[in-house]
Amino acid sequence: MKIEQVAVQLFTLRNHLTTPEDYAESLQKVRDIGYRSVQVSGPRPITESEIASICADKGLVINSSHEDSQLILENPTKVIENLDALGCKYTAYPFPKNIDFGSKESIDNLISQLNASGEELSKAGKVLTYHNHNHEFRKIDGEIILERIYRKSDPHFLMGEIDTYWVQMGGGDPERWCRSLSNRLPLLHLKDFSTVQDEDGKHIPLFSEIGNGVLNFKGIIAAAETSGCEWFIVEQDRCPGDPFDSLAQSFRYIYDHLADR
Repeated sequence: MKIEQVAVQLFTLRNHLTTPEDYAESLQKVRDIGYRSVQVSGPRPITESEIASICADKGLVINSSHEDSQLILENPTKVIENLDALGCKYTAYPFPKNIDFGSKESIDNLISQLNASGEELSKAGKVLTYHNHNHEFRKIDGEIILERIYRKSDPHFLMGEIDTYWVQMGGGDPERWCRSLSNRLPLLHLKDFSTVQDEDGKHIPLFSEIGNGVLNFKGIIAAAETSGCEWFIVEQDRCPGDPFDSLAQSFRYIYDHLADR
């Protein structure tokens, strides 16, 4: 993994992207930390073309986006337009809205819709990926739901965006999952996992800066690279303080311990 492949998931900065002025200022801070790329997600107070222009001005590559879940399923043509305006080919289905993961019919209908939308994107030279959380690690008919999603979809039309934290939270092995998606993992969310004990001694999971948790990122990154991963995207859903400080801490750890330079 080269440092140029390391990016920021802008959802981390969602509270700092609410106005056009916020957007430009926040992207400058991202570049000042050292990141060279972003994944567009969260609020869009300006058009996709304007986002692309600001990123170009700041020296940031837009590697991918998270588009609205329903938009992906119901209007892939609009998703293609957004990706064209952003100047990227990858997007991710971010969250399974209104999907009953206790129903095989509901899950299989989602897979069918993702496959159809992914085919439309593929015809336009775009790539749809699936972003997992922990609930896909429940089982249906004895099979892990995330395995079912990848097994029953066409790898040409639906690829992966493994989220390391949520795999761990779901009881999976992030390294194994990266390795299992050979030639099907263009995007990876780098997100560390830690726990803290409450008053009753119960372990409460926490989102952590890279290097502050328990995940073996050297192994994860190596496995992802064998599967052809192109972009390694830092995300922290919740930060203990200023999210720019958390992103800076993660970048320093990656720069010092994980990235080739």
